[in-house]
Amino acid sequence: MKQEFTISLFTEDHIGILNQITIILTRRQINVESITASESAVKGVQLLTIVVRTTSEMIQKVARQMEKLVDVLKVFVHTSDQIIYQEIALFKVTTKGLMSGNIIDNIVRNHHARILEVSPEYVVLEKTGHKTEITDLLSQLEPYGVLQFARSGRVAITKQVKELNVYLKEMDEANRVRSETIEITY
Repeated sequence: MKQEFTISLFTEDHIGILNQITIILTRRQINVESITASESAVKGVQLLTIVVRTTSEMIQKVARQMEKLVDVLKVFVHTSDQIIYQEIALFKVTTKGLMSGNIIDNIVRNHHARILEVSPEYVVLEKTGHKTEITDLLSQLEPYGVLQFARSGRVAITKQVKELNVYLKEMDEANRVRSETIEITY
């Protein structure tokens, strides 16, 4: 059964890694629902957060394949209940539609949105939340004339306690032991 997974992929900052990742997903016919790239808490390490819908077996295969890439340091796969996540959306709506009565005040308060800019032609609202909350606000704004809409990819952090730098230290230690073993055998 297909379900939503969030892949947290830590990589070295090299050109072409995103292409290699998308090739792996494309070969398995997995569509990317959301993708966000940023720096991580570890200097020189990039974080790609990718949201996909697939089966549990398939996501494990994909994660193992991604970890084999040279520039990939570590891949984590999480379900939505294992992470804390948000998305951000911007809405540009006609001013005359929203300014009649106290419609804008009700919408902003009910959806915990923020007004970023007001001009004679348009109002820009910002909403941070989950995809469903953003979609609900969009549907409520549509009758008032949505001129533009943009939504970011998912930004997520894990609920797990063990952080990336611990995994990196473990990997360094394993590589050191492996190197020493190789030297001893020669």
